[in-house]
Amino acid sequence: MDKFGGPMSLVKSDIGGNIASLEAKYASDPSKFEHLYSMVQVEVESKTSSSCTNGLLWLTRAMDFLVELFCNLLEHPAWTMSQACTESYSKTLKKWHGWLARFSFSIGMKLAPDRKKFMEVIGGSGDINADMEKFCANFSYLLAENHRFLASVGLDDLKAS
Repeated sequence: MDKFGGPMSLVKSDIGGNIASLEAKYASDPSKFEHLYSMVQVEVESKTSSSCTNGLLWLTRAMDFLVELFCNLLEHPAWTMSQACTESYSKTLKKWHGWLARFSFSIGMKLAPDRKKFMEVIGGSGDINADMEKFCANFSYLLAENHRFLASVGLDDLKAS
């Protein structure tokens, strides 16, 4: 995420906070919370806290955005980074955000790096297109599993508060 630059700092911060919530819950009782979904299930059943629930929900949504971004970069080689990001945001996060988050995102897109520079930065010395294809294929499956679980406990349609 550090390689994405300033416009992605909100996504990076959001992802980091959600991971920290999940890690803290896991660390509180590793044997009880051996599986990710068990942390959320305990919160859903007890209705005492929602840090893990919100963490998994928003981490999944942020990763939906990143997968969509990489898919857009692969499918639309002529698009600018701003176009790819804006389309990805519209398909994934926009419906869950209020007006302030939407506005912040639109401002952030004005600072999006040049596509070629972005691809060079994240690509390193490997085959960036092959890596992105693999990431999109593999991660999409995991995200679909998360969405199925969240829907099963009635949480996949929560909006930002």
